[in-house]
Amino acid sequence: MPRSVNSVAKRARRKKILNQTKGYFGARKNVYTVAKNALEKALLYAYRDRKQNKRNFRSLWIQRINAGAREHGLSYSQFMGKVKANNIDLNRKVLADLAMNHPDAFKAIVDQVK
Repeated sequence: MPRSVNSVAKRARRKKILNQTKGYFGARKNVYTVAKNALEKALLYAYRDRKQNKRNFRSLWIQRINAGAREHGLSYSQFMGKVKANNIDLNRKVLADLAMNHPDAFKAIVDQVK
């Protein structure tokens, strides 16, 4: 019985990976084994960093709120505690934006919680 190989599927599988690595540098874009490794690592980084991105932004918002609150004589934790106690439903993203771009509005919030 003759040997059976499915070249069509093999070529499609390889082509799919090489299409995903378009734009990579050097052999990473056109040598299948190198491209496969590069793509696996890239997808791993993409998955991991989607989570990390959320952490980084939250950290940035906290720093901005802390800087804004300290200008008015409060620490971050005191300010956030008072915000929650006064039932002000603004998340950290909005508070950070106010602290950075609209200091007068942020001051109004600080005065309200004091």
